[in-house]
Amino acid sequence: MTDLLKKPVALIVGAGDALGSAIARRFAREGFHIVATRRRGDLSTLVTSIKSAGGTATGLHSDARDEDQVKQLIEQIESEIGTLAVTVFNVGGNVRFPILETTSRVYRKVWEMCAFAGFLVGREVVGRMVARGAGTLLFTGATASVRGRDGFAAFAGGKHALRALAESMARELGPQGIHVAHVVIDGPIDNQNTRELFPDFFASRPDDGVMQTDDLAEIYWNLHRQPRSAWSFEVDVRTYVEPW
Repeated sequence: MTDLLKKPVALIVGAGDALGSAIARRFAREGFHIVATRRRGDLSTLVTSIKSAGGTATGLHSDARDEDQVKQLIEQIESEIGTLAVTVFNVGGNVRFPILETTSRVYRKVWEMCAFAGFLVGREVVGRMVARGAGTLLFTGATASVRGRDGFAAFAGGKHALRALAESMARELGPQGIHVAHVVIDGPIDNQNTRELFPDFFASRPDDGVMQTDDLAEIYWNLHRQPRSAWSFEVDVRTYVEPW
């Protein structure tokens, strides 16, 4: 067995340029080999940054909505890279449409990204973890996980479903040694996508009134580190100026 395979593996599904990358870098600093996946888009920048900081990482393109691709991904990790200790499901899907402009295609696609993909990844990952009696599975939620809003019927539907999945898995798998947790991110994260979606929001906020990816990544790391005697299922996160 190589030195690489001796490292625990942290799989980041939805390793985009913002939060997903920050989570990957945080776990890499703790000695995890990172497997970063996304359906499309650049992964080399993240992998290079982790390696430049002294860590190790692998970038793999995979569609989390496709059952065969998810099965192949988990098999490849376990057989060729190392033992999955942590999985973070961080797939987005935030779109805004009035209900009369929300097509069935849009609604179905958002549900597949938020909820169905979470089910596929979660099921395949815990199938390996249960046999070992240990593992961490973390899901990224949003304000839409607990509250609907005009224009966000599709996103709220998908995120509500993901939260229900996470809670069901936590109740079932906790006694088997698997820590399943859900992070409700209550407010926009500072990145290019949210700045384009909510320009007025960013214009009206102080610099520390918008959530930063590195600060959020610390929460994911702390959830993984929790002892079994004090596991959290859900953590909700917001800035000090966020109304709730």
